[in-house]
Amino acid sequence: MMRKQYTSAFKAKVVQELLKDEKTLAQLASEYEVHPTQLKTWRAITLEGMPSLFERQDSTAELKAAYEQQLTELYAEIGKLTTQVNWLKKKCPI
Repeated sequence: MMRKQYTSAFKAKVVQELLKDEKTLAQLASEYEVHPTQLKTWRAITLEGMPSLFERQDSTAELKAAYEQQLTELYAEIGKLTTQVNWLKKKCPI
């Protein structure tokens, strides 16, 4: 017998319903045709993984800030080198 495969979107939808506490575990299990133990597992995985969702956002913000800082430094270096090249062109015409 083949096991049912559920998409991530389906699991997220079911867990959202579960976290609302509007229906019992048994009601949701029946409604979505998923075993109650499976729902408990999905809820546990979701609650465990929630902090990492925010860590990724923080990490992305840090990476973006570092990128923009590096970009600013590189543009400053380009400006400095352009000025030097122009000065050298004036001093040493070919």
